[in-house]
Amino acid sequence: MAKEYPAPRSDSNLQIRFGAVVRECRHRLGITQEELAWRADLHRTYLADIERGKRNVTLRTVANLAKTLQVPVENLFAHVAARPKTALSAGAATARTEVQNILLVEHNAADAGRIARAFKRAKLRIVGDAEAGLDYLFGTGRYAKRKPVRPQLILLDLHLPRMSGMEFLQRIKGDERTRDIPVVVLTASE
Repeated sequence: MAKEYPAPRSDSNLQIRFGAVVRECRHRLGITQEELAWRADLHRTYLADIERGKRNVTLRTVANLAKTLQVPVENLFAHVAARPKTALSAGAATARTEVQNILLVEHNAADAGRIARAFKRAKLRIVGDAEAGLDYLFGTGRYAKRKPVRPQLILLDLHLPRMSGMEFLQRIKGDERTRDIPVVVLTASE
């Protein structure tokens, strides 16, 4: 029987922060929820739930919202990670809040390519499995000789070969060095 773990405290407000950033961007553009939902091809009640922090969103939804809100995807995540200290400014984020380093743990090359295109302005490190992701984060295995780089964001596929995405997530959230790195889970599962 699989053991369920509660969401770490640092991630529990991620949905609320994301919703607040979407709402701020919408207000900055001066459009209603209905207008944003229509432009982003979303149902209005779904968008209302996102803004209230009551919905998990897919990467496709994030990409549609970012495009519609005229904010690069990586900057949208940077503002989510920076909330509530940093208000969203008009236009692109400053270099200080822009996401520069993203770790993508994805075994499917086609999916990795699509994600890389969405994050084209960020430094995206792609690893093909959870073990390689852990080696990258902790400077072990094939990454033992490099200077450690702490990503600002981790994009994680749950369905990975050998070690699952959930086990990877449990390991990084259980380690003091990596537990506060925001993680966005990507999955095709319902």
